[in-house]
Order: sequence, then structure tokens, then C-alpha cells
Amino acid sequence: MSLWYVMQVRAGTEENARCQCLRLISSNILEHCFVPYYQQKKRFQGEWHIQETVLFPGYVFLVTSDLKQLMDSLRKVTGMIRLLRTGEQIVPLSGEEVDLLLKLGREEQLVRMSTGVIENAYVKVFDGPLKGMEDCIKKIDRHKRKAHIAIEMFGRSMDVEIGLEIISKIK
Repeated sequence: MSLWYVMQVRAGTEENARCQCLRLISSNILEHCFVPYYQQKKRFQGEWHIQETVLFPGYVFLVTSDLKQLMDSLRKVTGMIRLLRTGEQIVPLSGEEVDLLLKLGREEQLVRMSTGVIENAYVKVFDGPLKGMEDCIKKIDRHKRKAHIAIEMFGRSMDVEIGLEIISKIK
């Protein structure tokens, strides 16, 4: 059975580490290796553009059914800090964490922009991965078109940014 593990790297080197893993580790050992991204809107040159930004800076996700061989192979990867662990035990992501990542980013692990409205101070998302997750939203930055959400990831509560465009506000 394949489990999802998380490798910690220096923020900004996620793609480099991912490419090294794909190049140096056999596909028999490493089934999938990815860095989740989210879409955000940025305004430059007078227009809005969609950009992709790393969802969890400093983390690369690895899917394997053979942790021991994976650990041996990871010795070849430069820039790896460690695999996430609890105490001395390397632990995979829980089923709930994997489900959340798949709900947010689907197979391509790209969290698309969500769209919603604010009605009587409540956020209602009607399109995108945040639909049905309004309870997780802690703060909205309408100017930057982002939502700050609290999720359980890596065995703890984390605040992450996700693209959210509020198209209207009704009092």
C-alpha cells in the first residue's frame, strides 16, 4: 500500500528537490513526487494575471510503498533537510490529510481560484476548491484576492493562503 510522506527542504528549493527525486530515484520506489501549488491573482501592467505559488513552502510530497528503499535513495538528493517525523518515527500523512490535499488540488495538485460572495458578513463560496469549506476561512484579503484558511496538515493546525475572489458584498 502506498503512503504519502513529506520531505522538508529549504523554502524556494522545492522544485529543485522534486526534479532531483524524479531523476535519481527509481519509479519502482518513488511512485509520485510533487509540490502543491495554488493559483492567485496578481495585478501588474494594469491587468490581473493568474500566478501559481507554492502552497506549503519548504515541503515536497513523496508517495511510496517502500519507505526503507526511499530513505536509502534520498541520500543522493542534495538540499533535503529531513522527512517529517513524530519523535524518531517517520510518519506518513494521515488519510484525512491526503483526502484534503486531493480535495483542494485534485490529481494535478494545483489549488485553483475559488469564487464567492459575502452575504451579511458570511462568506459563501460557490465555485472552486473552497466550496463547502467556508468554516476553515479565518481571514479574507479582498485586495489581494486571497483567503487565509486553517487546516490540519503535518499533524498540526496550519494557516495557508488560497486564491479567493469575492465578486460582491451584500449587507
